Amino acid sequence: MKHKKLPIGISTFAKIRGEDYYYVDKTALALQLIDAGSYYFLSRPRRFGKSLFLDTLAELFQANQPLFQGLDADQHWDWSTPYPVIRLSFGGGVMRDREELNAKLRDQLRINQRALDIPCPPELDIPACFGELITAAEQQYGQRVVILVDEYDKPILDNLSEPELARQMREGLRNLYSVIKDNDRYIRFVFITGVSKFSKVSLFSGLNNLEDITINADYSALCGYTEADLDAVFAPELEGLDRQQIRDWYNGYNWTGEAVYNPFDLLLLLRNRQFRSYWFETGTPTFLIDVLTQRHTFSPRLDAWRATEALLSRFDVDDMSTEALLWQTGYLTIHGQRQLGARIEYTLGYPNLEVESALNEALLKGLYGDASEASEVSSRLYDTLIDGDFDALRQHFVSLYASIPHDWFRNNPITQYEGYWASVFYSHFAALGLDLRLEDATNHGRLDMALLFNEQVYLFEFKVVELVPEGRALEQLKARNYAEKYQALNQPIHLIGVEFSKEERNLVGFEVSSTDSASNRSSPK
Repeated sequence: MKHKKLPIGISTFAKIRGEDYYYVDKTALALQLIDAGSYYFLSRPRRFGKSLFLDTLAELFQANQPLFQGLDADQHWDWSTPYPVIRLSFGGGVMRDREELNAKLRDQLRINQRALDIPCPPELDIPACFGELITAAEQQYGQRVVILVDEYDKPILDNLSEPELARQMREGLRNLYSVIKDNDRYIRFVFITGVSKFSKVSLFSGLNNLEDITINADYSALCGYTEADLDAVFAPELEGLDRQQIRDWYNGYNWTGEAVYNPFDLLLLLRNRQFRSYWFETGTPTFLIDVLTQRHTFSPRLDAWRATEALLSRFDVDDMSTEALLWQTGYLTIHGQRQLGARIEYTLGYPNLEVESALNEALLKGLYGDASEASEVSSRLYDTLIDGDFDALRQHFVSLYASIPHDWFRNNPITQYEGYWASVFYSHFAALGLDLRLEDATNHGRLDMALLFNEQVYLFEFKVVELVPEGRALEQLKARNYAEKYQALNQPIHLIGVEFSKEERNLVGFEVSSTDSASNRSSPK
């Protein structure tokens, strides 16, 4: 098969189709959307191909048939009728006050006025000018208008750390979006995309006919690449790469339908031939880490979270659930769902190894207080595990907690909640991208953490001695026979009771009992 260019960072449909780039055909889904309705909203994480899909819709409605030759839409679209298209994008630049937002809005309207050759009277304010653009376009072109909005929420998200400013941005955008509902008679199709799902009440006031397809199995693969896409489109680039490793690192994003790869990650892997956290590195989640630490989020819970659809949709400047923040920004994805009476409950977890490792590395730095030291101790942990020295492993964690500055304890109330100690412990392992099983269900209860590494099994139980007597961690591991589940692996199994003291600010218990895989005999360490 012929090698083509990789469309890294390219969101212009005409450029991809005209310059011999690889292209994953999403036009069948586009036609399905257009046939089924007129007003849509889609939330997807950053760098997932939202802008490219919007550009594809624009070229489709403008009837640029040559760009679609050989694609699904080519034989199934009426190319004789072009529609006027209004495009608004907030992806570029950062707006830090209401005046900058208004300037951005006026600039966006001017771009569309030039493209459609429709002037706007200078005395009109922003909502009135937008309304005039819609009605005049319908009259001038004789067809109802198509409105495409990209990164609709970015001015708000850029200012979440300053709630009052974020609220100002929200009000400015609400004034703009309210115009859409008032001009329904002139509108053929609306598609709005962004990262978050701000409530319709707060941002889309009156736009109650906007269908949210974020969690819709039919459109789970609307953005991103499926396994079939890799085989059909990118086969020439896959030689020499471990397919399972590609899945482990970059696949797993799911919105109740078919799982997809992060396209940004995959394209950079195919170019660089190295497995790295490409997507995570494009934006340091400082605000996210601050929220997780301020809310005393128990990091081992991140891979086994349950939430209702209402909770996942509860996202606003003044009411932002942790689950919604993590899910909408792409750090958690949907692993399963079940019906509970009148509501649906979703199981959330990490989509892949990249996110689990990179997020926990960033979180460890927030929990630990010293970013450079946190990275260094992670490397030492790996070497200690390879050596299989439990005394060294215990001393490693004693040194880890002892090296946290005393000022960090005084100035950060997170260190006073019992989950802090286990969170540091877990994120320390997870940052390495090791095979961890959290709260692993067995016939006898739930294990705090299991690690499968170097053909050995490590089972951990955490306790805080101020809450329970010392020695209970290892005692519980034995009493509940957690090792039974792993005996079929025929590997050495190590039961490790880990006990922390908030008073001493350190690990005070680290008991190990190992079972040889061949004899099944236990021996203390």
